[in-house]
Amino acid sequence: MASISCFCALHRQPTLRYLLASSNVKASSVDYKTMQQHSATHVCPVSISSSTEQACGAPSRRQLIILSALAAFTFPPTLPYAIADSDVDRIYTDDVNKFKIVIPQDWQVGTGEPNGFKSVTAFYPQEDSSSNVSVVITGVGPDFTKMESFGKVDEFAETLVSGLDRSWQRPPGVAAKLIDCKASKGFYYINYSLQNPGEARRYLYSAIGMASNGWYNRLYTVTGQFMEDNANKYGSQIQKAVASFRFV
Repeated sequence: MASISCFCALHRQPTLRYLLASSNVKASSVDYKTMQQHSATHVCPVSISSSTEQACGAPSRRQLIILSALAAFTFPPTLPYAIADSDVDRIYTDDVNKFKIVIPQDWQVGTGEPNGFKSVTAFYPQEDSSSNVSVVITGVGPDFTKMESFGKVDEFAETLVSGLDRSWQRPPGVAAKLIDCKASKGFYYINYSLQNPGEARRYLYSAIGMASNGWYNRLYTVTGQFMEDNANKYGSQIQKAVASFRFV
């Protein structure tokens, strides 16, 4: 596992304001039901707040898909981070959660276990934490044994993006647009964007796969994100990191 040299307080990661339909809803109190209120299907209020956890039945397939996207915006402000030693390989390996990923040499590394998730690992440049890559692990039920359990990749991507889109509201909220998607070697790769009215566009690249730890299945959501004006600076690094994710 990548060596750790020190621990400090993590800079606050991008909040859920990019996903909110209304600016009068506080990100710290947003739960899954808020994000899904437009759906005709009853939604279990699975909390995505770092301070609240609500008990309910197992989430549905649609809920898990949307939750996998929201996971990239749920880092608690107190998540500790670690700075990798300068002589450590750029391949970051998590021996506990059984994955590896290639990251830029000088990026910060943070780990934690926010409510509702098994594990969160974040990678980001020290000067700009809004550009980052996260690996979020969520437990899933026994009915989900492979990515196809969520449907084909096109269906999965459309469900994810439509669940985030609020451009149909009046006044319009965040606009979510699917750019591309594909399935490869057990992973679903999804490229989409989010944009609040009057604000710059945010690009997101996700690789989503499933693995078992021997007791239960876990959904791994790897999401890289950057603002449109940072595309030249971080875009290729983030896309490369997401594409490099592998199970070990």
